[in-house]
Amino acid sequence: MKILFSLLVSIFSFICFSQTTISGKIIDEFGTSFSGANVYIKGSYDGAISDDNGNFKFVTNASGEQILHISFVSYETLTQVIVIENYKEKTFTLRENINTLDAVVVSAGTFKAGDNSKVTALKPLDIVTTAGSVGNIIGALETLPGTQTVGESGRLFVRGGESDETQTFVDGIRVAQPYGATANNLPTRSRFSPFLFEGMTFSTGGYSAEFGNALSSVLLLNTIDEPKQNQTDISIMSLGVGLGKTQKWKKSSLTFNTSYINLAPYQLIVPQKIDWNKPVQVLSGESIYRQKIKDGLLKVYAAFDYTTFDLNQDNVDFFTKTRLELKNNNFYFNTSYKGYLNDDLQLQTGLGLGYGQNKITIVNDDLENNERALHYKLKLRQTITSRIKLNVGSEFFYTDFDENFTRFQSDRFDYGFKNNILAIFTEAEVFFSKKMAMNVGIRTSNASVVQQYTFEPRLSFAYKITDNSQFSLAYGNFNQTANQDYLKFKSDLDYEKTAHYIFNYMYNKEGKMFRAEAYFKDYKDLVKYDGMQPSYFSNYDNTGKGYAKGIDLFWRDSKTIKNLDYWISYSFIDSKRDYKNYLQEATPSFIANHNFSIVTKYFSQKLKSQISATYTFNSGRPYNDPNRVEFMSEKTKSYNNLSLSWAYLLSQQKILFFSIGNILNANNVFGYQYANTPDLNGQFQRQAITQPANQFFFVGLFWTISDNKKTNNLDNL
Repeated sequence: MKILFSLLVSIFSFICFSQTTISGKIIDEFGTSFSGANVYIKGSYDGAISDDNGNFKFVTNASGEQILHISFVSYETLTQVIVIENYKEKTFTLRENINTLDAVVVSAGTFKAGDNSKVTALKPLDIVTTAGSVGNIIGALETLPGTQTVGESGRLFVRGGESDETQTFVDGIRVAQPYGATANNLPTRSRFSPFLFEGMTFSTGGYSAEFGNALSSVLLLNTIDEPKQNQTDISIMSLGVGLGKTQKWKKSSLTFNTSYINLAPYQLIVPQKIDWNKPVQVLSGESIYRQKIKDGLLKVYAAFDYTTFDLNQDNVDFFTKTRLELKNNNFYFNTSYKGYLNDDLQLQTGLGLGYGQNKITIVNDDLENNERALHYKLKLRQTITSRIKLNVGSEFFYTDFDENFTRFQSDRFDYGFKNNILAIFTEAEVFFSKKMAMNVGIRTSNASVVQQYTFEPRLSFAYKITDNSQFSLAYGNFNQTANQDYLKFKSDLDYEKTAHYIFNYMYNKEGKMFRAEAYFKDYKDLVKYDGMQPSYFSNYDNTGKGYAKGIDLFWRDSKTIKNLDYWISYSFIDSKRDYKNYLQEATPSFIANHNFSIVTKYFSQKLKSQISATYTFNSGRPYNDPNRVEFMSEKTKSYNNLSLSWAYLLSQQKILFFSIGNILNANNVFGYQYANTPDLNGQFQRQAITQPANQFFFVGLFWTISDNKKTNNLDNL
């Protein structure tokens, strides 16, 4: 019995002496004691929970090198290698996990549209529900601060930059020809139907190192990843007809839409200022196929359109009108893949092809041009920790542009250019805490027309002041090859350059958003030429310069008044350039110093209607009067436009839609064209550049046939 008792005592003593006490304290990043954290030795049941003072204590039978595991919901898990026999009491610090909804975001120079975006200024459906936009993506963006309403163009002009300074991307792949065909001083539209897109990022400046060859802005359009159901959409409009179809399968889906637009019937009813021989006709279509592949998604997108028209344009230099006939073919294709190679490494790659052809007859002279464009992109995104993400990638652009001009009963003249651009970029996204974040990146590229590398650093910083407000800073250098209107005549021009400096404040809470942004842009090496227009015989150089500075304000509120959603935008810009054939530094003709927009949308369940109104005001734009000594010293009258739309639900899946543009019938003037030579009195005669018609009327019937028999296009009108 004594032997058994001695054996038990020995075993008990061995167990007691082999146990080690593990203790310590847990605090957060601010030194506050952390209560409720789970602490344990990995691979064992030995552990404890920290108390109200952050202290923990437990004993373990483990020995040697072990892993101490400390975790708490919404905080980063902490693992520490310890040697049990040498362990001494320690203090551990837990850091907040940044993958939470209330973390700071870098918002300087960026507007986003998407239901999951924390800096959403526009929702995807706003692109088509904004009165006056008539389903045009650019029309909706022109209600945001930082943009200019250039009614004679219809393209996107951002913060003192011309339209070619903005690049458009679909699913990360560049679109070489984003606008429809048109004639001089007649507005065009975006080529893309908004119905296929679920998200948008519009960077008015200071954008990521991932994107380049754009001096002012980047517009990113993201197609729908997965449609909700099988659906057919039929459109009967005052301008034409449209058909759309979506088909879903288990791991794939296909969506297409097509439309035919013919303005002839419409123009018989609505008087036009343009003398049309053959009004605009457009046949277009888009499709997107999606396929889920393991941990990724493959998309194949294609779009085409064929446009033709014939008109007689007034020409201040001639007594008779100038006839212009145009036929345009355009095709765009891209395929993109986005998926995970492992838990922390994401791959994004894609290829885009674009082809555009214009056949133009001016009186009896023929002009034809063809543009072929290719873009390939590869990007890797490595999650190092929840606080550090690294993006690395490269891309290749190819452009082949040729043009020929044949004068009536004369020789043909050929010219054009080819350009290859290879770019490499890297960018780190760093979260110091939920309140402070920074993106730092660099981009370099080499264009064959320039034969030199660029150096383009990008830096942005954000700090959260309160739960609902923050400020951001951004800086970046940006380079862009010269416009094709110059390269086709002189293909060895240098890069045009600019630097962006941006300060942003944002407040965002429960359906209310306020943004205030100040910016400065410094332009260098802009292209200059002599003569009235750029031509083969002009002299070109990169001696131009300029600047743009201003303030953008934005307020949106969908909370205060039930069923009412509205936003207000205001921009002030001061910009001057010495470029093109300017005689001195002056404000370009497309810039209005003051720009104001207010958009309202109201839904009435009782009336089964959505009513929208948009009012836009721009101060006068400068123009040059050769009858005066001062260069670019004159200004047009201010621009005013009030547009209304009404969508009425005829039945659950049928909508009748009405829209009127410029309901007050304002005669807006965008500038003046002057004769090349003076008349007998020594005066240069002029003609006003105005809208094709003061008002625009639209009526459409939209019928949706869906699986749930409830879906309609009310959100898309």
